Amino acid sequence: MSSTRTRATLILWAVAAWMNLLGLTHAWGATGDSLPKDSLHKIDAYVAAQMRAQRIPGVQVGIYRQGRIVLAKGYGLANVELGVPVRPQMMFQSGSVGKQFTATGVMLLVEAGRVKLEDSITQYFPGSPPSWQPIKVKHLLGQTSGLGQYANHERTQPFGPFNLQRQVTEDEALARIQSMRLDFRPGERWLYCDTNYVLLGMLIRKVTGQFYGDFLAQRIFKPLGMSATGIISDSAVVPNRVAGYRLEGGVLKNQDWIAPFYNSTGDGALHVNVLDFAKWDAALYGDTLLKKSSLEQMWTPIVLNDGTRNVANYGFGWFIRTISGHRVIEHGGGWQGFTAHIARYVDDGITVVVFSNLASAGSSEMAHAIAGFYDAKLTPGPDAEEIKGLEDYDTV
Repeated sequence: MSSTRTRATLILWAVAAWMNLLGLTHAWGATGDSLPKDSLHKIDAYVAAQMRAQRIPGVQVGIYRQGRIVLAKGYGLANVELGVPVRPQMMFQSGSVGKQFTATGVMLLVEAGRVKLEDSITQYFPGSPPSWQPIKVKHLLGQTSGLGQYANHERTQPFGPFNLQRQVTEDEALARIQSMRLDFRPGERWLYCDTNYVLLGMLIRKVTGQFYGDFLAQRIFKPLGMSATGIISDSAVVPNRVAGYRLEGGVLKNQDWIAPFYNSTGDGALHVNVLDFAKWDAALYGDTLLKKSSLEQMWTPIVLNDGTRNVANYGFGWFIRTISGHRVIEHGGGWQGFTAHIARYVDDGITVVVFSNLASAGSSEMAHAIAGFYDAKLTPGPDAEEIKGLEDYDTV
């Protein structure tokens, strides 16, 4: 090929990549027979508009009906520097969407009789302070333990106990968590707190002798055929890994580096894609993974000590909502230059998943809007108070 043609080819590729970044051109994916063309066009146009408005490099969208793929599609760029487009098999990060897998892992142990929801967590963490005695396993699962947030600004700053750029061992992290004061008495209030799920990941190791990620792989991912899903690893060669980004002063930047420990905790540290999530969604309609009674327990809002439901309608690793009269079981997350959201309209048999590779992207709003484009009955109303502020909880 001549140098002139080579330069022309490179220019065309650069232009195409930039248009892809803006969501204006090529998207990769597959659609099922149940997605009308006008719905697909509306979804494509909406995603492109959101990518432009929010400056999102790349997005993955999955729509499932009873666990069967209706749409699995990628938009924009998985890697801006290399101009690689998003495809359905590309690996995003789960953020706090990963909590539902940790909660499921614990419920598997509950069903096996190896853990009881009413157990004090001091049974699994000897040497804990006396204030931990009233904290039960169910309090960790339902975010009502009273433990403080390890991942707040004060504790994660350079000289804080959880500096995210400084590697620690699991035992060191546990000791630092045990030194933290409780914010309230267990069961008295609800507070979204990643510390709870970090401890649940450690609890799985205490009970099984396995790293919680290996336990999830053995008991959930492999049996369901979720071959791409797994714990984040910066050192491993991960096929189809997507790059995460943030906006700083309006300029797109690569995600911050995080010490390996914080990418391997039970509060949400998974590589995921929309193809594997179809298999996850399908499993949640049956009882091959957990008994239906266990799933219903996970999807029932936690009741506080005074007999009232928690303010966020949170169960075990899931928010339970009503949007336009439709019951929605969902969770979002954001971590290390990524956001994620899964919204399961369980009575309608419809699930929408959105992954993005920009820290500030509104994945939950996009998931709810896309559900409405697929089925008009699911369109959020203009006064949909039930979904406002969801991202306030889904910080990690």
